[in-house]
Amino acid sequence: MKQDKLQLSGLRDTKVSISTTALPIESMIMEIRGLQVLLDRDLAVLYGVETKVLNQAVKRNVERFPNHFRFQLSEEETVKLVTICDRFESLKHSSSLPFVFTEQGVAMLSAVLHGQTAIQVSIRIMEAFVAMRRFFANHISLFQRVEDLEHNQLELFSRQATNERRLEEVFQQMEVANNFPKEGIFYNGQIFDAYAFASNLIRSAHKRIILIDNYIDESVLLILSKRNKDVTAEIITRGSHSNAKALQSLDINRYSQQYPPISITESDRFHDRFLIIDNTVYHLGASLKDLGKKLFAFNRMELEVTKITQLRMPE
Repeated sequence: MKQDKLQLSGLRDTKVSISTTALPIESMIMEIRGLQVLLDRDLAVLYGVETKVLNQAVKRNVERFPNHFRFQLSEEETVKLVTICDRFESLKHSSSLPFVFTEQGVAMLSAVLHGQTAIQVSIRIMEAFVAMRRFFANHISLFQRVEDLEHNQLELFSRQATNERRLEEVFQQMEVANNFPKEGIFYNGQIFDAYAFASNLIRSAHKRIILIDNYIDESVLLILSKRNKDVTAEIITRGSHSNAKALQSLDINRYSQQYPPISITESDRFHDRFLIIDNTVYHLGASLKDLGKKLFAFNRMELEVTKITQLRMPE
């Protein structure tokens, strides 16, 4: 097979023999920063020289290579390049970041490199860039359809995820509705039964618990400690109540050192007691701290949570 010699301008006694066998240049062209480029080490292979020698030749003629002809990759870009291209695995161990050449930069290389092989290689590379542009121009409608298809698929996946979340919320509400009676009465002395009922309600929460109660003490914290770790908790209570103040200043701080924190919201706009489990509202006839001490009733309300919670905001 015929061999030809290539010599770099400005480098004396530096000659490397290469074969003129065709290489898949199109497969070496990449898009980086919105530009079609060739990596310095790929160009070195095409021209039959070492990467270091190629960059040294360009460095001696750096005024011919502005940033839109040749630029150095960032560390992040290099890592991404190694990730998507196995043939650049050696870049992991390189002490310097690689350079890339645009089409104009490759054209300028023909003025830096001398020899018949350099001319032939430069022609092949330029033809490869032209072929790539022609390919994209001829198939732009196809690429647009693929992009539209991907966009539609992403929208479909997003709608499916939304529907799955909604179904999960429905199933959670159905689970609560199936496991707990819609209404009922606890009589005097049913302290443990009432406590067990409230504790099971707390455990059934998946996302949030909101307690609206103007009379709270440390026993309320004991019941709330039974919630799952990822469930948020909020107590809405009358700010002027001395127990609420004491609970905020001491018990809440101690509670938060062991359990997920509870937020306290002061509001004087509530008279009755409510317990909100996710999106289910329970009306309670007694405060949590007094459950079972006297006869009280409870009922599950067909009511949107926001109609209750929005009242905690001052008028």
